Amino acid sequence: RWFTHFYVVSVLWNGFLLICLFRAEFLGESLPSWIQDMHHALGRDSQSKDVGNEHFSALLVLFLLWLHSCRRLAECLWTSVFSSGVIHIVQYCFGLGYYIAVGTTVLCQVPTNVKNGKKLSVQICWYHMIGVMMYIWASLHQHRCLAILANLRKSRSGKVVSLSHSVPFGDWFESVSCPHYFAELLIYVSMAITLGIHNVTWWCVVMYVLFNQALAAVLCHEFYQKNFSSYPKHRKAFIPLVF
Repeated sequence: RWFTHFYVVSVLWNGFLLICLFRAEFLGESLPSWIQDMHHALGRDSQSKDVGNEHFSALLVLFLLWLHSCRRLAECLWTSVFSSGVIHIVQYCFGLGYYIAVGTTVLCQVPTNVKNGKKLSVQICWYHMIGVMMYIWASLHQHRCLAILANLRKSRSGKVVSLSHSVPFGDWFESVSCPHYFAELLIYVSMAITLGIHNVTWWCVVMYVLFNQALAAVLCHEFYQKNFSSYPKHRKAFIPLVF
């Protein structure tokens, strides 16, 4: 249940960064000095060539990240039914730091001294459309899977009747034990596509999400197999038909 704190921080922080980038992109204002200092430290302000769609791509990804945090916060508050499990203090602090760092990472992909002067309609590319469509598709499935998990602990009227674990069925649960983790990976992959596919820094973020979610999925899969003798044997832990 303390994951809710992560999304509160993410909504506030990434919302602030989104406003800063929006004002810089459309109102011609300068980014805050501390952001420019980070760009200088990372060498991002040394680029003099026109980087084309980097500004709009970063703005779009930052918006998707903020929207994802808003949805997850809403699900934590009004959809999910949490057990009495606890989180380690180190993991808690790391989680808070992660959601601050990930939005800042997006912002640092944009050189501060580049003024491409293109209209918004010109900046919309094929990878933006593919990335956004994949983002929506993965987000819808993640919400459905989280709703399925929550409903296992609710009565037909919506009242919470149990905090115990049960075997979920429906949607992507028919293929994997943790489809909501798989959807999380797809959401970050969709952002990588939206950034233009070639952004190495964001693919490093995707790799972190891959290993983090895969580990959690394996532990959850093993829990299901250990505690439910009739658990479907064809289900994979994380990625359908693969892992």
